[in-house]
Amino acid sequence: MSFIVGIDGPAGSGKGTVTKRVANKLGLINIDTGITYRCVALEVLKQGIQLDDTNKIIEIAKNIKIKIDNTPNGDIVFLDDINVTQDIRSKEVTKIVSQVSSIKEVRFLMVDMQRKLAEGKNVIMEGRDICTYVFPNADVKIYLDASIEERAKRRFKENQEKNIDMTYEEVYENIKKRDENDKSKEIGALKVAEDSIVVDTTNLTIDEVVEKIIDIIRIKRK
Repeated sequence: MSFIVGIDGPAGSGKGTVTKRVANKLGLINIDTGITYRCVALEVLKQGIQLDDTNKIIEIAKNIKIKIDNTPNGDIVFLDDINVTQDIRSKEVTKIVSQVSSIKEVRFLMVDMQRKLAEGKNVIMEGRDICTYVFPNADVKIYLDASIEERAKRRFKENQEKNIDMTYEEVYENIKKRDENDKSKEIGALKVAEDSIVVDTTNLTIDEVVEKIIDIIRIKRK
């Protein structure tokens, strides 16, 4: 029997950081679903494929091999046996990943992959549609949110730490467009599941959010 914790929310709401910390504290396997779409986007760029050439993008999604190694220092991502942990976080990938993930067939293929990654395990999985589409029967459903200004500030700081060259204005506009695109997707749109617990992280520290999530999971597990 597996135990599934789903965490949804927009870009910059703290999902990635919080999920990793909660996973470490509770011994859950952390699966970042966004990694799978970023790998497809990276391969699209590598092959020089235009975003309107959906057939070629679907072929990429069908054929690529993705492996995620969870380590105490973070996820190590392999795309066709090559370490792409840094490459999938580049400005170029970030600009197109939402459009790539909007392609229905890509979505179906990646969701299948995500479900296989979680099979028979106790996992915590974050993304945009975990609680509404990927795992609608998750044991725990949480929606993390924050103001767009706070989310842009966090993502800008994160990019600086990773030496990703983007201005605050670029980050803000990118998040704004991402929100619009994610909320209007035909399949897997960003929305709050009816039975999700909403946690607004705008004025909370990471530690406070982590403790709040852990409390929610412990209550549900009992």
